[in-house]
Amino acid sequence: MKILIIRHGEPDYTIDSLTEKGWREADYLAEMLERKLCGAAQGGGADGQVHFYMSPYGRAQDTAAATLKKLGRTADVLPWLREFDVLIDRPDDLTRKRVSWDWPPADWMQDPRLYLADHWFENERMAASNVGEEYRKVTEAFDELLAKHGYVREGGYYRAERSNHDTLVFFCHFGLEGVLLSHLLGVSPMPVWQGFCARPSSVTTVVTEERREGIAAFRILAFGEVTHLYVHDEEPSFAARFCECFSDDTRHD
Repeated sequence: MKILIIRHGEPDYTIDSLTEKGWREADYLAEMLERKLCGAAQGGGADGQVHFYMSPYGRAQDTAAATLKKLGRTADVLPWLREFDVLIDRPDDLTRKRVSWDWPPADWMQDPRLYLADHWFENERMAASNVGEEYRKVTEAFDELLAKHGYVREGGYYRAERSNHDTLVFFCHFGLEGVLLSHLLGVSPMPVWQGFCARPSSVTTVVTEERREGIAAFRILAFGEVTHLYVHDEEPSFAARFCECFSDDTRHD
């Protein structure tokens, strides 16, 4: 089985939709996905079937719209695919709450628990906002969906009850993507959130590997691909990134 995790196009958060650039990104993405998924999306066969899922948030649904229209498909809206926007009291900013995965490195790297799959949620700030519990709810819902598609979680791997070449396409968000990937890999989400940047409209490809019959694990083939932008000479959005040097006239904290 293959999973495509797609971050929404460049967002206009004020209206939960896309910027003008974001709409272009969605169109270019649709062109690429049509080529990539066309045979399977129209009925399956040796390449399996394609199933589309999307977040309830407008920016993800607007990104999906061009692809769904081009392929003549619809997508199931899954509430747990919304952005993982659980808020915490970040130690360096007492003026407002921040999303749990947005910390300056100098702060979160001081707590070694945040690197550990079984202990990251014990950090006092995470625990105060029940971030671990929200993470559990999302990952349990994710596993329920994977079980419906033939792969049942068993410890750290998945039991392949119905091995297949289906493709699951998720239109969602960066924070949520970090949750899903960390769960599939069995690692803390914090290094994933902090160490990787999925640019707007990017595609992450994950596949099962069944090296022994009935035992499947997930492996990332590509993270945050934006080739659909480059072929149109469209620069990837800077959204989700921070300044490369502090003196740069780009996003700081």
